[in-house]
Amino acid sequence: MLHLWVEFASYVIKQLGQARVAVIGQAFPYTAIANPKRFVPDWQFGIEEQNLQLTIDEIKRLKAADVIVLLSHNGLDVDVKLASQVSGLDFILGGHTHDALPKPFSVKNRGGQTWVTNAGSHGKFLAVLDLDIVNGRLRDFRYRLLPVFANLLPSDPDMQGLIDSIRAPYLTKLQTPVAVADQLLFRRDNFHGTFDQLILDALMTVHDAEIAFSPGFRWGHTVLPGDEITFEDIMNHTAITYPETSIRRLKGHEIKSILEDVADNLFNKDPYYRQGGDMVRVGGMTFRCNPGAAMGSRISDLALTGSALLQVNKTYKVAGWAGVGEPLSGAPVWDAVVKYLKS
Repeated sequence: MLHLWVEFASYVIKQLGQARVAVIGQAFPYTAIANPKRFVPDWQFGIEEQNLQLTIDEIKRLKAADVIVLLSHNGLDVDVKLASQVSGLDFILGGHTHDALPKPFSVKNRGGQTWVTNAGSHGKFLAVLDLDIVNGRLRDFRYRLLPVFANLLPSDPDMQGLIDSIRAPYLTKLQTPVAVADQLLFRRDNFHGTFDQLILDALMTVHDAEIAFSPGFRWGHTVLPGDEITFEDIMNHTAITYPETSIRRLKGHEIKSILEDVADNLFNKDPYYRQGGDMVRVGGMTFRCNPGAAMGSRISDLALTGSALLQVNKTYKVAGWAGVGEPLSGAPVWDAVVKYLKS
């Protein structure tokens, strides 16, 4: 067996005028958990607090930079805890949890303080960080979010040409009308979204299931009432590399366990155990969630929609998609949504 080892630089030094800024990169620590592990079989991910401190110490020992920035995909809660545990970082510019913070906030640590911020998501803002560096030290800074109005900005001709050439073979299918929206279709909430509900209704109807699960994804545009829903609109909410649907027979206590597990990923008291994201979307049933409760006690009052409480040992037919375990064999979820809308 051939093993190929690829080593990436832990940081780069950016020369900005007379100042030097070190930018350390940190990938999403839960990549192999939140996504199919088969996509990254030989990769390891983690918060790597100790290695980060060693990297910061190396930069300082070599006097390689005047300011040290961590460019992070940890999520805001993880970044805040990380900033309190390591010293020597001036700024953490983070992502993943989609928080648009109008100003950074200070986190104290044994070396002083680190400023932490997030700039939202989907290119809605441009974060601008102005640094006042004098004699190799950070004297002051200014931070602001600039809203990006994409329809008012001219596209780069070369990039637009590349996009057009890639889309050309699929353009006819993408622009195919499927239905007309009779309400606002969005995906912008911690527990619920109307486009999520559309996907859930499609899964339950097409697969004749009592309950449906859909991942708490936070991407996809908003469709206004009266807008035509094209195939591209559906793909904007479902196009991933593991879109297969599945049918499972789950007992009531298994359904509760799944919801408890997801809730713990979001609301664990220790930020290092939070994976970010939103709660799994559920169709065909209701439940109560107490985010502040302990693991195993957050989810209660599970019931089929408009019906009785779920029975612990009763088996239910559950449809889902985007499983992160072994590859599924079902049709892609967009087929179910198209079929449902056309019906």
